[in-house]
Amino acid sequence: MSDEQNYILDSDVLITAKNSYYTFSICPGFWDSLLHWNAKGRIHTIDRVKQELLNGSPDDEIVQWVETSVPNGFFYSCADASVVDAFREVMLWAQRNGQYSDAAKAKFASGADGWLVAYSRVNDTAVVTNEQPEPNAKKTIKLPDVCEAFDVRYENTFSMLRQIGVQYHFSESL
Repeated sequence: MSDEQNYILDSDVLITAKNSYYTFSICPGFWDSLLHWNAKGRIHTIDRVKQELLNGSPDDEIVQWVETSVPNGFFYSCADASVVDAFREVMLWAQRNGQYSDAAKAKFASGADGWLVAYSRVNDTAVVTNEQPEPNAKKTIKLPDVCEAFDVRYENTFSMLRQIGVQYHFSESL
């Protein structure tokens, strides 16, 4: 096993990039770099994130990207028994945590975040998310707080890009 950190992307990383700083028309290199580092085994996400991404409109650029450019191996399955067991532990933690509202627990249970933590815990990957910790939150369960509860490393997009050495260079268009 390599000493290099591997990364699992939260859907917010891709959606925020598409909607703002790395939009397909301004920074196609971002999307190319994700596929490049995926081919090298460093960047992936999970099948549950794929489901979230494909919930968009068929003409949404990210839906088109997933359907036409992203290899199936980009999305790891969460069906492994050890991941399912870890997911159960994450859900028990969330449900038994009196800090959070019932609505927060229900929303967390229906999304990919618990699966990201479970997968990363079992496979020693870092979760990449734009969310910030909010340890005193009651109305929402933040992904970084769950990562911390389960000793799973998390990074933001820019930290991940720096760590793997991604650089984007300007090229004058004709």
